[in-house]
Amino acid sequence: MGKSNNKSKHVYAAILSMALLTFVGILNETAMNVTYPELVRIFNVSIGVVQWITTGYLLMVTIVMGTTAYLLRQYPARRLALVAVLMFVVGDVIGACAVNFPLLLVARLIQATATGLSTPILFHLIFTEIPANQKGIMTGFAGMVISFAPAIGPTYGGIVSETMSWRMIFWLILPLALVSLVVGQLTIRNQPIGNTKRFSYLSLLLLSLALITVIYSMSLIGNNGLTGPFWLFLCIGLFLALLFIYVNNHGRSQLLNLSIFRVVPIRLSTITYFNLQFINIGISLVIPVYMQYVLHSSAMVAGLVLLSGSLVGALLAPFGGRWADQQGYAQPVTTGSVLLVIGALCFIIFQAELTAITVTIFFLILRIGFNLAFPNTISNASMLVEQENSSDVNSVFNMVQQFAGSMGTGLLASLISYFQKQTTGSAAQRTMVGGRLDYLIVTCLAILTFITVVCNYQIQRKK
Repeated sequence: MGKSNNKSKHVYAAILSMALLTFVGILNETAMNVTYPELVRIFNVSIGVVQWITTGYLLMVTIVMGTTAYLLRQYPARRLALVAVLMFVVGDVIGACAVNFPLLLVARLIQATATGLSTPILFHLIFTEIPANQKGIMTGFAGMVISFAPAIGPTYGGIVSETMSWRMIFWLILPLALVSLVVGQLTIRNQPIGNTKRFSYLSLLLLSLALITVIYSMSLIGNNGLTGPFWLFLCIGLFLALLFIYVNNHGRSQLLNLSIFRVVPIRLSTITYFNLQFINIGISLVIPVYMQYVLHSSAMVAGLVLLSGSLVGALLAPFGGRWADQQGYAQPVTTGSVLLVIGALCFIIFQAELTAITVTIFFLILRIGFNLAFPNTISNASMLVEQENSSDVNSVFNMVQQFAGSMGTGLLASLISYFQKQTTGSAAQRTMVGGRLDYLIVTCLAILTFITVVCNYQIQRKK
């Protein structure tokens, strides 16, 4: 009994250490969003260029996550955790001391590598060390971290940048990373099971090029709209994605086991997971920019309007997990998707009357829905495959959610940037037009999410 309790304590401490590193890593994704106008002035670049410190961060996280299914089967989780923490610390220091925009971007990419490792390690520990009847609440805890961090990021960034300096955004989170380093190295005990195939470097290259090309095509919208260059790079990216799938599935080496997508509910859950994170990260960028340009709010107020939704939504995530443990996944995920649609529709219907208070309320509704659905979606998916394939679900779903966030920031920021560069109307009016289109995209994705959720659980009930 004593040994069992000690093991249990080590497991929870190990999960907590990775949750802490994941928190500061994802917090860092969006903490700089409210500093966009300031960075535009300091580094003399457009908002379309500045958004790459978020889009590029998410893109690098996505690429690294694509390797974790292999890495977690090949190397001890503690060693991977050590690499992740050290890379985060190095990137954090470089970012705090950056003297130009390229150096700031490099720092963010180094930190993104750390986050790309820490998040899958967190879920891997839950999927492999936690009993099935407790996975819902523990995945809800992980979902609380993942969803709370990017939404609280603008609040944190706005307060710090306005009261101190944007550079302090980096310095203040450094001690948390060091705590994660100590606790993780003392408690993580998870052992690898080995791989049946060699690591596919060609698959990784093709996947990376596909992701970069697609996201780059999104960034072109900010300058030229939906013109030839956008369609060219988008088609190239899609071709590279198809080539990646072929090479990954037909070679002697492999990056990901994509056979998990033979299960229809896995495919529907992937779509749901993508849409949820696109909406979450995308609207967390749009709201602070919209608040500052259209409603003329300060960076601090722009960040604070996200605070209540972030807090309440995050606190509800473990309860949503417990709900799933007791009643099944369909109820919390379906309820969450309904609230997501309601929250998104409010931004469209009441856009002309938006104030700091109404934005806060609408975001609160949306975030409650997101937090009920998001962690339970990946937890449900992990239960639909054999235990040995849980690392593939883990890697694919974390990669998908980060790519979705990258797409969300890339597309929605580019649309605002495109309309801001028009010559008719004031800057506030032009930003309002771009914001209306962004809100429309978010609403359409929320409706699509509800449809995929309903279809998914109907199929699961039949089976």
